[in-house]
Amino acid sequence: MEQEIKLFTREELKCRNTREDAILIIHNGVYDVTKFLEEHPGGEEVLLERAGQDGTDPFEDVSHSSDARSLMQQYKIGELVEADRTQSKAAFPQQWTNDTPRELGNAWSSWVVPLALALAATLLYRYLFG
Repeated sequence: MEQEIKLFTREELKCRNTREDAILIIHNGVYDVTKFLEEHPGGEEVLLERAGQDGTDPFEDVSHSSDARSLMQQYKIGELVEADRTQSKAAFPQQWTNDTPRELGNAWSSWVVPLALALAATLLYRYLFG
């Protein structure tokens, strides 16, 4: 049996901004970070500063790791009601891999261009001062 997702309004969450009851909204998800305040690597102040409000932009600005994104799932207690949701650019977690294939042209030009410039500079120097 699937657990029903609890829905919240921004209005009911805005007063939940204390050390004893700290809620964050990130990508329309609602997270109770009260028990995480002391463990947060950036300090509890940054969480409390955005508690009771949307913390999506500051969360993305810091470029949290995939481990941090996974860890936050244990603190999720629900989502915003449809009327209070916002469209965000990064609604899906970013992929933190380095598996992007390199284009052959980029790898080739990364050493050919400097080599050609060095050769041209050498020839110009010999022509002018040789």
